[in-house]
Amino acid sequence: MDITRYARLRSGFERFLEAIVFVLMFALAIVVTLAVVYRKVGASLVWYDEIASVLLAWITYYGAALAALRGAHIGVSVLVDAMPRPLRVAATLFAELCVIGFFVLLAWVGYSILDVLATDTLVSLPGVSVIYTQSVIPIGATLFVIAELMRLPEALRQAGSRFGANP
Repeated sequence: MDITRYARLRSGFERFLEAIVFVLMFALAIVVTLAVVYRKVGASLVWYDEIASVLLAWITYYGAALAALRGAHIGVSVLVDAMPRPLRVAATLFAELCVIGFFVLLAWVGYSILDVLATDTLVSLPGVSVIYTQSVIPIGATLFVIAELMRLPEALRQAGSRFGANP
């Protein structure tokens, strides 16, 4: 795949994740605002806190994938920077593979647990299956893996070009 096509694919994936996060944040703001308005007029929405919790979890998973794509997660590069160049690249690759492996496992376990939850519903909305709310785990983990794989070439390039103590 040529660089231009890869850049367009990555940019499209980033815009896709941004759109999802924006819609989820907007929905959360609407739900919480509605709940406040209802409380002010002496009524209440029995479902708002459960839906708000679900939306916050979804924002967390999709936002984590977006942050992974941007390389915005917390990292401690002091140790890696002090290594000679070949070791920096190897350490970066090892760390990335550990992260990817963890999220592949999370996606697999998250998907397999959906069968266990097949008969459960939300407490405040009995017509909504927990499968819909918990599907964010395998979906979010898969998106995180895709984001890490898309960022891997950049991470390895940065590891190889950093000026550590032993270049």
